[in-house]
Amino acid sequence: MPTLLNKNGFKFFFYANEHEPKHIHITNGSGFAKIELSNLKVVQNYLKPKELKIALEITKENKNNFERIWDEWFN
Repeated sequence: MPTLLNKNGFKFFFYANEHEPKHIHITNGSGFAKIELSNLKVVQNYLKPKELKIALEITKENKNNFERIWDEWFN
């Protein structure tokens, strides 16, 4: 399970046996979410609204890096 980033209490990662479309999982102490990288679409969400907003901002800031790591891992 490659960890992409730990920031502001959130862990951003994907599983070693993932599937398309490219996406990441995000966890913190109170919940988790799943976000597609191509369009930042929230596929699953069990975070509080404020937490999801922060997680989306961090994902947007790191989107290119997350996609690069995904490509390196799966190609």
